[in-house]
Amino acid sequence: MDRKKITEEAAKQLDSLFEALSVVAEDTYVFLCDMRYDYSRWSKELVEAFNLPSEYMYGAGDIWEEYVHPEDRPTYHKGVEAVFTGAMAGHDMLYRVRRPDGEYDICTCRGLVLPDQDGNPVYFGGAIRNHSRRSHIDTLTGLRSQYGFFADLERHIRNKTPIRIGLAGISKLTEINEVYGYQVGNKILQQFGRYLMENVSNRGGTYRLDGSRFAIISTLQNEQELAESYEDVRAHFRQGVKVDDFEIIVELNAGMLSLTDFNVDYQTVYSCLNFAYEESKLNKHGDLVTFRSELTEANRKRLAKLHAIRESIAKDNHGFYLVYQPVVDAGTEQLIGVEALLRWKDDEYGNVPPDMFIPFLEKDPLFPALGEWILETAMQDARKLMNYFPKLMVNINLSYAQLEKSDFANTVRNIIVKTGFPPKQLCLEITERCRLLDMDLLRNVIVSLRAGGVHIALDDFGTGYSSVGLIKNLPFDVIKIDRSFVQNIEEDERERRLLNSFTDLARTFGAGVCVEGIETYGMRNIIRNYGVNSFQGFFYSKPLPIEELIEKTKNGTLVSSARSR
Repeated sequence: MDRKKITEEAAKQLDSLFEALSVVAEDTYVFLCDMRYDYSRWSKELVEAFNLPSEYMYGAGDIWEEYVHPEDRPTYHKGVEAVFTGAMAGHDMLYRVRRPDGEYDICTCRGLVLPDQDGNPVYFGGAIRNHSRRSHIDTLTGLRSQYGFFADLERHIRNKTPIRIGLAGISKLTEINEVYGYQVGNKILQQFGRYLMENVSNRGGTYRLDGSRFAIISTLQNEQELAESYEDVRAHFRQGVKVDDFEIIVELNAGMLSLTDFNVDYQTVYSCLNFAYEESKLNKHGDLVTFRSELTEANRKRLAKLHAIRESIAKDNHGFYLVYQPVVDAGTEQLIGVEALLRWKDDEYGNVPPDMFIPFLEKDPLFPALGEWILETAMQDARKLMNYFPKLMVNINLSYAQLEKSDFANTVRNIIVKTGFPPKQLCLEITERCRLLDMDLLRNVIVSLRAGGVHIALDDFGTGYSSVGLIKNLPFDVIKIDRSFVQNIEEDERERRLLNSFTDLARTFGAGVCVEGIETYGMRNIIRNYGVNSFQGFFYSKPLPIEELIEKTKNGTLVSSARSR
């Protein structure tokens, strides 16, 4: 089709009208076509989101049609043709549009023909709303939202723009809300967001994420400058902020990441940023924690490795596998259970230690899907081992991300039915970290699962400051004493007294005790004297693949060497 080249004057007029339309557009992609030349300008955000050739295009309708889902193209084509032939003065249609990753978003396109004073069509303009993407504006603060943050982060990665990302949040906002009311809490969020925007956000953006957390993306400030900016903000809010008639001291937490390698997706970056933030919150009393990814060759591969591991979840959990560590009766040293432990390997990275990826995945949105795979696989494997130990208990670790899902108890029950696994031989382990969840939610999940016969254990007891509170408020069947409390028990009398206190506490609340980290004959003999129910550790066996575990069970070599000493 031959088209006239648009004149300079007409192009300027198109730009002016496009800018006017953009001012009033709210969370939509604007487009405007000069129908005399079939020349269009489209929203930059739309161009980037779907990887279109340019903001300015001749024949944009035909180009866009190639992105429309094949099943929707006939309707789309008919609608656009009706507009350009004058049969219709506009259109309002719903269709699917292909993203760069090959998936489709659902979009609504509303357009209107603008005629000249003689009624001749001159412009066709309107807006496209992507229903697969949430609002990019946070209604409370007016800042860009979490979805806007993800969109901008994705764009920086795609354009290979070096950036520094800061994630900062208000500590104990829930307590502020309970003491002063939600209106005061909301005003603090608004003040915090505005202060970040005015004092930190330099050649970048400020974002309100979930809850009390905000993000900064900066293309100007280096690490040191951003760290100094955080300390200034922290000092300002420690002096107290005035809200209504209250003067409230606000403590902060923060994590930071410098992105200079781009073989990752935005979710991997976000997971790493979350990890740094949680370290600041849980272990560093609010000091800034930087996720290191760029200083050495090994660290340069770190983000790429985590990205590969996340991708594995989307590819039917390829590369993940389970190993099992025996749990033995403390008195007889007979096998009574196994703990399922997650591992990952592939041809490029080999075996990756679990402490390298599990802390990052635990709060990742993808983790619940992986968690379901772990539950189902462990139950299926344990059924094979039950041919030799019919009363065997299988222990499976749970993550924060799984437990916060409202339908988690139903998910467990469905997997139990699917695998035919006896619920009374399933023990789910939670950690002290789960104190961060709503306590009523956590209690309801635990009570619901226990009502169905499932056992619940508190893992790594003693490593956090609220373990005692959890035992007091939640019904546990087993308390697992962390290995760090018995490492030196052969020569340290204080560890023996501490273990005695732990076992007394567990008995007070009707829970059994398992001690982890048994490594020597001496440890075994001493710990036996403290009313412990079960042992776990390298003294009996390292974690083993299910096939090797079954083989050792069949030939009688599993834990036999330890019992014979």
